Amino acid sequence: MEKSLKPATLCVQAGWKPKNGDPRVLPIIQSTTFKYDNTEEMADLFDLKKEGYFYTRLQNPTNDAVASKIAALEGGVGAVLTSSGQAANFYAVFNICEAGDHIVTSNEIYGGTYNLFGVTLKKLGIECTFVSQEASEEEISAAFRPNTKVLFGETISNPGCKILDIEKFARIAHKHGVPLIVDNTFPTPINCRPFEWGADIVTHSTTKYMDGHATQVGGCVVDSGNFDWETCTHKGDSSLFTLHSSLPKFPGLTTPDESYHGLTYSKKFGKLAYTTKLVAQLMRDLGSIPSPQNSFLLNLGLETLHLRVPRHCENAQRVAEFLSSDPRVAWVHYSGLPGDECHELAQKYLPNGSCGVLAFGLKGDRQTAVRFMDSLQLIAIVTHVADARTCVLHPASHTHRQMSDEQLREAGVAPDLIRLSVGIEDVDDILADITQALAKIG
Repeated sequence: MEKSLKPATLCVQAGWKPKNGDPRVLPIIQSTTFKYDNTEEMADLFDLKKEGYFYTRLQNPTNDAVASKIAALEGGVGAVLTSSGQAANFYAVFNICEAGDHIVTSNEIYGGTYNLFGVTLKKLGIECTFVSQEASEEEISAAFRPNTKVLFGETISNPGCKILDIEKFARIAHKHGVPLIVDNTFPTPINCRPFEWGADIVTHSTTKYMDGHATQVGGCVVDSGNFDWETCTHKGDSSLFTLHSSLPKFPGLTTPDESYHGLTYSKKFGKLAYTTKLVAQLMRDLGSIPSPQNSFLLNLGLETLHLRVPRHCENAQRVAEFLSSDPRVAWVHYSGLPGDECHELAQKYLPNGSCGVLAFGLKGDRQTAVRFMDSLQLIAIVTHVADARTCVLHPASHTHRQMSDEQLREAGVAPDLIRLSVGIEDVDDILADITQALAKIG
């Protein structure tokens, strides 16, 4: 039935299906472990012969209910919650990559993810090549190697607010026999469902709009079930990719796992191979689970996601129009503006609106941006983004300060870039605060 339900209904109803006498509201199962009557039942769970719960590091009923809701919203076959959005991106890649492998990613991504892929994964033996997402298919394809396993991008880049051409990236990925992973944090499945455009795996920082109130840190990995790990093709894809090597491209999923008595995930679990391996292997060995309490809070946020996202977009559109008309503002990036370089892509992928985040720069220098931000009264300077309260950040000084000027430019982060996350307050109050702060810079 869930497949026929609209997103607003899924936000409220999906995931938790109470039986007769069960609590109507998703309960917090705040327990590390679960009891069984005999050793055989527990052994079957450890061998993945049966489904069930035995230790919360692997699975927990509260966590799984919320993961199921997000999977339904994205149109995926399964999902796994993680302790942060960074953990989600790490697990999404590391689940199919190992030492000696290579990934290709857009350079228009969050600074923490840029560092994760370009620095930390390198220490694990996984190389990364950054490409411009505006480059031609031929140029991006040139970055691929025989050992490339993933193509990655963000639906709306953080903080540059660029829109990813998902269909183009999907064509490139599938041409080379690898999955496309898309971070869909900013638009959420309310405004964009990347699977419908050819993406194979979606990640989220649930800390952002899904929670919506800055109460918990979390992430999620969602699998479409459309990528065939054995043939390395996307469901319904007519690309020319053929597996030239006799060696499997994704051995972690398609060859026996000795830590589970030789079980092969792709043969045993079919479309659920990817998420099953992520839980059974990575969560088993690395952890990074959310607490059931955090998942409970996330679920409360999800219940109003379909109401909040349109308000964020409506307010952000008003603010973007106001800023673009002010002579003290040098530039504004918001895809809702007709003159924005990503407006056409937004009309295709985000016809109902993008998100509440916009980027702009003031005429002057870096200190001009600092003076403006320090003059704000209602709008707070915080590291966070994408919740009910309007907030502001200077990425070059904060989230991206670990990057060199050259890396900043490659990632589309100008020294004067101000990231403004427009909340759901009365937009006139937001505009009044911006107006008085602009007056302070002259």
